[in-house]
This record gives sequence, structure tokens and C-alpha cells, in this order.
Amino acid sequence: MQEIFTKISSFSNRLPGQAYLWIAVLIFGAANAVTRRLTEIGSQNLIDGRNPISFCNVLFVGNLCALLVLLLIHRQQLQLSYVKQLSRQDWLSIAVIALLSAAIAPAATFTALSKTMVTNVVLIGRIEPPLFLALSVWLLRERINSWKIIGAIVSFSGVLVTVFLQSIWENMMASNIFATVGVGGIYAAIGAITLAISSIISKTRLSRIPLGLFMVFRTMLGTVFFFFAAIYLYGFYHFMDAFSPFLWQWMLFYGGVIIALGQICWFTGLKKSTSSTVTIASAFNPVAAVFAAYLILGELPTLSQYIGGAIILVGIVLSQIGNLSQPQQIKNAAKDTEPDTGFRGV
Repeated sequence: MQEIFTKISSFSNRLPGQAYLWIAVLIFGAANAVTRRLTEIGSQNLIDGRNPISFCNVLFVGNLCALLVLLLIHRQQLQLSYVKQLSRQDWLSIAVIALLSAAIAPAATFTALSKTMVTNVVLIGRIEPPLFLALSVWLLRERINSWKIIGAIVSFSGVLVTVFLQSIWENMMASNIFATVGVGGIYAAIGAITLAISSIISKTRLSRIPLGLFMVFRTMLGTVFFFFAAIYLYGFYHFMDAFSPFLWQWMLFYGGVIIALGQICWFTGLKKSTSSTVTIASAFNPVAAVFAAYLILGELPTLSQYIGGAIILVGIVLSQIGNLSQPQQIKNAAKDTEPDTGFRGV
């Protein structure tokens, strides 16, 4: 057994950083579609009329599974000496980030997935990077080159075009469909805005905290926040099936692959890749997400999504030109503080 682990470790060390990044992009891109598909499987296997793989159960149990994996991986950073180094302000920052990125953002995204197409959630979620840039300029006084500003404006315009065209065409066909899509889009936007704010706080407050320690406590606190919030809003019965064997067999896959493996590959790729490679890989996340929605759910984009998506891709290309034209020292400093680019399963 030890020999097998040694061979796996040796093979993983030889993999280039780009390979880890692209694996992570594919995993993150599939997160929304896999989540929707799991809830559909649950609806076909009801327990006393209840869906055991509800969105709340996916978030709660999925995070528990991911937490177990993260504890095993980052156990060396969980020593008491590291924990004692954290100040009260550090703990407060971790708590706020956990609430935003590990509780509110995924809850909003899951609600959006239950009310509109996966492609809508993906495209509307692209308001996050432009918002992150705007907050960086406003709050952190960062200097952003013109290419990135233009790219952010174009990408944001693509989101607005998607929502505008979709609301017009679908309202003409059926007002109830329009209302459903509108509510889903609002929740998708809330999730994206929350992630952008969380990324800003992470960038300003957590630069000196070990990554593994941060990931473990963020996941732990976010799970606790969500659990008690759901009990307050819906009652304890809402988690009656949280420990169903049928749910857990799927959640071990979801938490291990979608959440933990994706995060591990992403941060490993960050360490072994250049900033330009990281930003280019990040740019393909929405493409991977739309493609995964088609492969897993058979969801074909609408005409409005094609038009808005094309505009968003143009904005992404312009932003990448801006990234490539930055001075190298600025790119290296920013590499480890990339904002979340959409829902990543946690």
C-alpha cells in the first residue's frame, strides 16, 4: 500500500501546473450541472415523499464530506502552535468570509439552480470578476490597466444583454416563466456579489494565514452557519434525511471530487503556474460550465444566452490581454489572490 501511495505522489509531482489548473477548471465547470443532476436523482428516489438529495442536504452534507478530506490533507497546519498565532481580528475575518463564501453564496447559488437554467446561473455569475475589480479600485486603490477595465465593462454588458433579451422573449411567451427566470437570476447575482465581497476581504485580511488552516476553518464555520440558519428558517425537520445512506453515497463523491479535489488541484496549479496561465485557465470556467450543462443535463443554450455569452467571452479575452500586459511583479503578487470565478462547490 505504501508503494502505491509513493507512486501516486511521484506521478502527481511530475504533473505540470497547467494540468492541475485545467483539471480544476473542468471540475468547477461541472459543479452546477452535477448539483442539479444529483437533486434530480433524489427526486426519483423519494423517502416518505421527501427528496433526500435536496439542495440544503447537498450543501450541508457535501461540506461535511469536504471537511473530512481537508482535515486529512491539511492536518499538519492544524497544530495548536499555528492556531495560537491567529489574532482575534483574523478569527473575525475568517468567520465573515465563511459566512459569505461558504454559506450565503452557495445557498443563493443552489436556490438559483432550483429556479432557472444552469446556463443562466453561469452567465449571470460572471458579474463577479468585474465587481471584484471595481471593489479593488475603490477600496484598495489598486491601479488597473485600461484593457482590464474595458474587458470588465464588456463582460458586465454581456450579463445585462442576457437578462434583458431573455426577459423580453420569455415574457412574450409566458409571464410565469419570466417570473421564474427573474427570481433565479436575482439569486445567481446575490451569490456572485457575495463571492466578490468575500474575495476582497480575503485579499486584505488573510495574506499571512496558512492556506490549509484557512480552508478547514472556513468550511467548518460556513457549514455551522448554514445549518443553524436553515433550522431557524425551515425547522429541524428540514434535515431529516441528512444522514440517509443513499444521500451519503452520492455526497462522498460530491464532497471528495467537486469540492475537495477541485480545490486541491486549483491551489496546486496556482503554486506551479505563472499568472498568465492561471488567468487564461480561469477564463474558460464559464465555457466548461455551459458545456457540462449540455453533457450532463442535455441543456441547450437559448439564443439570448448565445448572444450574451459571446459578449462575455469578448470581455474575458480583453481582460486576458490586460493581464498579459501587466508588469511581471504585479502579476506575481496578484496570483495567489485571484477572485473566485463562479460557484466551486463550496
